[in-house]
Amino acid sequence: MTATPPAALSEAADDGPKPQGIEIVKQVTHLFLSNADRLRESQIGAFDELLVPLIGRTEAAALVHLSEALSTTSLAPSRTVRTLAFHNDPAVATPVLQNSDRLTESDLLEVAATLGQQHLLAIAGRRALNETLTDALLRRGDLSVSNALAKNAGAQFSECGYSTLVGRADRDESLTEKLGLRLDLPANLLRELLAKATDIVLARFLTASRPVAPVKGQASAVMTSPARSKKDYSTAMIRVAEFNRTAKLNDSAVNRFAVRSEYDCVVAALSLKTEVEIEAIAPLIESDRLYGLIVACKSARLDWSTTKSIIHHRPNCPPVSKRELEQAQAVFDGLLLSVAQWTIRFGADRIAAKKIGAEAASPAAAASLPRPATRN
Repeated sequence: MTATPPAALSEAADDGPKPQGIEIVKQVTHLFLSNADRLRESQIGAFDELLVPLIGRTEAAALVHLSEALSTTSLAPSRTVRTLAFHNDPAVATPVLQNSDRLTESDLLEVAATLGQQHLLAIAGRRALNETLTDALLRRGDLSVSNALAKNAGAQFSECGYSTLVGRADRDESLTEKLGLRLDLPANLLRELLAKATDIVLARFLTASRPVAPVKGQASAVMTSPARSKKDYSTAMIRVAEFNRTAKLNDSAVNRFAVRSEYDCVVAALSLKTEVEIEAIAPLIESDRLYGLIVACKSARLDWSTTKSIIHHRPNCPPVSKRELEQAQAVFDGLLLSVAQWTIRFGADRIAAKKIGAEAASPAAAASLPRPATRN
């Protein structure tokens, strides 16, 4: 098989009827993919000369296959990929807009400035987006685009971009939830977001995992923690109960438990002071997010110094970044005690429901819980 388009295909492409053009697109696509790793740049350019004129005369259904086939190879003919990206049919444009690294930043910015919401949504799903691109998408994008960007762990945002997203979250609970899971959200904007979040969204934060940026060449997957064997906290509970009986279960005692890595006692103390089952508290210590642990500490009436000590000394957890700690203090300072107490109890119901395979706690159970005081 020749590595360049046969002359017969080129001649047929010049004036062939549409059905013949569709067949030629299929043949050329197969020819290119079969030889892509052996082609020089000049030979790849020859495929551009054949495919670009065909795209305008070929029905969208056939072009979707071409776009999908070229979207994941770094050797794809660049003009062909660009032509597909600017196709009016989103089904044709989406594969290359979402995945192809043959598109330049300039190409993507032009699409973001001129084409429709489905095209913008495709760009929002790319593996990595810099601040220039996210700003451009937010200028014209609707709430669906905003949600896709907030969910994309590989997207970077300017201060203005994040302010725009937080402002739009006023009318979109789903966007609020996605933004609350991001570790790069500035602390002042996180505080503003939490002040406006509904009680149900606050409770969801306890059981949600933060988004993880996909690795190049791999499909994105849900990150799950390995199953842990059930731990016996009975000794810790007896010890903590004795501290409580003698009125010594205070910040100083819990701080010492944390510094000495006595986390069985930290878990037992939080369980006792929040009146929440220990099975709901234990996962919060090892979570990849700090929100649930902070809510538990606030609900237990611990101060920020003790909470920070618990965060810093967690076993088998990576060090906390400065940004994460700023976010953590923003959450802690912004939570009313009544909100924290309601959130940890409703969140505990969600954790229990997940353990038995339910997707969420019963609405009836949530309705029976006392409502927190109104937030300012």
